[in-house]
Amino acid sequence: MRQFIKRALQRPEKLKGEQFIDLLTASSREIDRLETVMDSLPRGILVCDTAHNLILANKAARRFLSIVSYEQARETIWDVIPEEKIAEFLAQILLSAGKAEEREYDVDVGGINRLLSVSVMPLVQDRQVTGSLILVDDITERRSREAKMRRMESLASLTTLAAGIAHEIKNPLGALSIHVQLIQKAMTAQEKLCLDIHQKQKTQCEPDRYFNIIDRYLNVVNEEVDRLNAIVVDFLFAVRPMNAQMRRGSINPFIEDLLEFVSIELNDAHVEVIKKFADNMPPLDFDPALMKQALLNLIQNGAAAMSGGGTLTITTEEAEGGVQITIADTGTGITDENFAKIFEPYFTTKENGTGLGLTVVFRVIKEHQGEINVKSREGEGTVFTITLPIPQTDRRLITYDKD
Repeated sequence: MRQFIKRALQRPEKLKGEQFIDLLTASSREIDRLETVMDSLPRGILVCDTAHNLILANKAARRFLSIVSYEQARETIWDVIPEEKIAEFLAQILLSAGKAEEREYDVDVGGINRLLSVSVMPLVQDRQVTGSLILVDDITERRSREAKMRRMESLASLTTLAAGIAHEIKNPLGALSIHVQLIQKAMTAQEKLCLDIHQKQKTQCEPDRYFNIIDRYLNVVNEEVDRLNAIVVDFLFAVRPMNAQMRRGSINPFIEDLLEFVSIELNDAHVEVIKKFADNMPPLDFDPALMKQALLNLIQNGAAAMSGGGTLTITTEEAEGGVQITIADTGTGITDENFAKIFEPYFTTKENGTGLGLTVVFRVIKEHQGEINVKSREGEGTVFTITLPIPQTDRRLITYDKD
């Protein structure tokens, strides 16, 4: 079309009235098409003439730079743009006949803070500079993704380092535990020998009292070593990459076996278990060891929240596109202040808790491509709902009745 218009303009005197109208109509359509393309672009584009007057600004550019209106080819671009920093930058670059690439500016776009990238380059036609081309990009999301990737890389490096340190701590803890036990055995033998000597001499000394004090101190050391070891084990489990070994199976008998495993613990805590398992549940792909760790943690947390006993209700049902496992307790519930922190590492309300239990649960469920949601009301209890996806081959087709 543009070639046709060019040829027609070379000999305008030969155009008849109708041909001239057709030419104007074609030119108008071409201009409308180009304007539509320009306004459809997500990148902001501005065009200036050699006097730096703004002659074209597409929709994205007007939105990014808050340009309300302008007189085409009558106003310099720095007079049109209300953002002072960008206006000064453009004036400096254009007046010095320079060019710039991806200068970044924080601006307010429609009440939202955005990060813009501004580039300036000469507009060349037939080897002649006919003006300037200014490109404006909203790079807010891109910079956010880059920052997130850097944080993830940094976290991955830190996690690897921390896992190595934790592993190195675990080894001396094991040695400490063994040697404390050896000391206790040696002290027991020494206590027996000492008692025999005093009995033979019929003295009034009570060496067993001193041995009891030493034994009490060693028991404290043992308990603290065990506690530190448990923290290290939980930490290693929380930070190491999970290598899920998926197996296909039914979730109901799996939970039945798990409840049997903790039945004595729940009975001692005076916790009544109510099972509401749906029939004909579809099989799932899950790692038995990881899923046991996650569900066991939620069950034990529920029991711990009911210090005087209570009811633990476990429900399974098929939901849209997945299987839901619900674990509900009648315990103390979670305060509004703590609710948003429960999945954060090292956050705990327990006196001897590591704060990694629910973090591990969250990671396990995400490893299974699932979701976990929590509802809680202080003084009434907490409900954890896990949704696991049904394998694609086992998704059930929706049936319909023909009229």
